Amino acid sequence: MSLDPRTVRRELARAIVGQEEMLEGLLLALLAGGHALLEGAPGLAKTLACTSLAHLIGGTFRRVQFTPDLLPSDIVGTRVYDQRGGEFRTLLGPAFCNLLLADEVNRAPAKVQSALLEAMQERQVTLAGETHTLPSPFVVLATQNPLDGEGTYPLPLAQVDRFLVKIHIDAPSREQELKIVDRYGAGAPELTAVASLDDVRDWQGRARRVHVEPAVRAYAVDLVRATRSHPLIEAGASPRASLALLALTRARAALEGRDFATPDDVRAYAPGALRHRIAWSFRLASEGREAEGELASIIASVPPP
Repeated sequence: MSLDPRTVRRELARAIVGQEEMLEGLLLALLAGGHALLEGAPGLAKTLACTSLAHLIGGTFRRVQFTPDLLPSDIVGTRVYDQRGGEFRTLLGPAFCNLLLADEVNRAPAKVQSALLEAMQERQVTLAGETHTLPSPFVVLATQNPLDGEGTYPLPLAQVDRFLVKIHIDAPSREQELKIVDRYGAGAPELTAVASLDDVRDWQGRARRVHVEPAVRAYAVDLVRATRSHPLIEAGASPRASLALLALTRARAALEGRDFATPDDVRAYAPGALRHRIAWSFRLASEGREAEGELASIIASVPPP
């Protein structure tokens, strides 16, 4: 029997003060085998959380700082000519790892962002006509700063739709900030691996086997469909959102040690599965409303089974 994934969550809490939604969202993405987009102001421990997770599961970790001059080959790799051998050889890029941190992903142009699409969707990359399979597990953790829009390239809807979950990160409370100051005043706590990649693959298998009753599946689908008829939404979430929501539902049940899902599992991470898959109308801002509040109202309007 492999380790309980809640052990990783407890160890993450040693490195990160508060931010329960972020920590749980990262673990759910890992268990569901999906990718996570983290949005928050600088200094809110986004990078620290990603690096800490990689340490705790003993996986290979790569960080790519996205900049306007980044090239696709800087991510997936390239072919180079070996003068000694007189032949071309393949140099694999940082995408060949278990956890890839795409830091400030919206600072690179569309050509670079699209280089991640095949890796995220197909778990493989193609170099000079040759296909290379990525390691398992493979998870992209991307961050973006919503405050500084100068010099950024907004992610197209087709790309953000590849992210299983989008996590909003808020500033800590006063009490939490005091704990941060106390904890890191003497240096960062040391983390060691408490799980292995075999454990992660076992957790992912358990999550896929979680039973979801037809009524619970229908509830997830109805939540997604409710976004397509809202007067302030121009384009609602696609069926991929239904698949993502059910994957998160199964992962949350597995994280809690259950082999069955409940409506609470669906509702808990519905905002994370939907917020980046919705195109809001201009009326949202003109009427002084907030997207998160409207999304919460949509979720609350669908009765659970």
